[in-house]
Amino acid sequence: MNELSDIAKQAMIQPQEAMLEIKTRKNSIFIGIPKETSFQENRIALTPLSVALLVNNGHQVMIETGAGAGANFSDKDYSEQGARIIYDKKEIFKTDIIIKIGPPTQEEISMMKPYQVLFSTLQMGSLKAESLEAMMKKKITALSYEYLRDEGGILTVIRSMSEIVGATSVLIAAEYLSNVFDGKGLMLGGITGVPPTEIVILGAGTVGEYAARTAISLGAEVKVFDSSIYRLRRLQNNIGNRVFTSVIQPIVLNKAITSCDVVIGAIRSSHGRSPCIVSEETVSKMKPNSVVIDVSIDQGGCFETSRITNHTHPVFRKYDVIHYCVPNIASRVARTATYALTNIFTPILMDIGEMGGIMNVIWEKPGIRNATYLYQGHLTNKDLAERFNIPPRDLELLIISHR
Repeated sequence: MNELSDIAKQAMIQPQEAMLEIKTRKNSIFIGIPKETSFQENRIALTPLSVALLVNNGHQVMIETGAGAGANFSDKDYSEQGARIIYDKKEIFKTDIIIKIGPPTQEEISMMKPYQVLFSTLQMGSLKAESLEAMMKKKITALSYEYLRDEGGILTVIRSMSEIVGATSVLIAAEYLSNVFDGKGLMLGGITGVPPTEIVILGAGTVGEYAARTAISLGAEVKVFDSSIYRLRRLQNNIGNRVFTSVIQPIVLNKAITSCDVVIGAIRSSHGRSPCIVSEETVSKMKPNSVVIDVSIDQGGCFETSRITNHTHPVFRKYDVIHYCVPNIASRVARTATYALTNIFTPILMDIGEMGGIMNVIWEKPGIRNATYLYQGHLTNKDLAERFNIPPRDLELLIISHR
């Protein structure tokens, strides 16, 4: 009898982890990550360690073979952390939640199942009406990274990628100033007795701020131009360093551009095309082998001489000025970009599991609500509704009616 009571006591003081493991599986979610098909898209939404966190909390993750290769994550890296590696893309689209980087193609939408949840970029400029209609017919709930906001109201993915692009654009400029790419043979910055290189940055947003930070830390002389005094003042305060700042005045701007070594164009437009503020005539007067990096090229570019290039053929010369106009600079450093993205997406996926589904997360978190452009097939984004002439539905009313 005593032996039995001892066994009972032992059972009562067993570690609680076993019980916790069962609890977390009540709201288990099934996540699918397809391989990116967008041209030169090397990023992936989740790292292996993020997959491990999700799997340890009772969730399932399926990844298409080779999906992490662009960011130097192998199938083995993912499978060791509990992900299932899938060789048939159709299998991935049987999951509850699809999370990817590029917007879904028509082929991917055809593989999606009704009432699925999609996390991806929206890329409103290239979105086709038939893609939107196909997702609406399947009652898809779709969230866009471009509209995703954090607790402070900041567009968190945009901010994160802009930080990467700003810093990377200066490092790209350093490469093309060197002899390796037939540049001027200059070191970005300067050393004792040698004057520093001059960099002009157009735009005092996040890209401009991080470009300025990197250029200053490398010892370059930096000049920042923007149409907003508020943004210029914010940049000065954030950097904590006195840099030359000016509102955009054509005479001052043209003088700075024609005498500098590098110009980085980082002017964004909240709607439509970015403003083209540097004329062909000004570019033609720049010093030979100077470098132009047009970060705004995905919105049309802010140099009259710009045209889209890619990671395979990133530059062209016009008026003996080197032009770098690759729209997806973050994919150049895909592993860093993936780490930045996984820090944003993993907590959201964890919340979906813990809060009992996407509906509750949208209801509780305004930043997620802001990113939702389709809810069970209903269009809830006013910009999209205006563009495609479809009446938008109120997301909060939709959720209340489904609760």
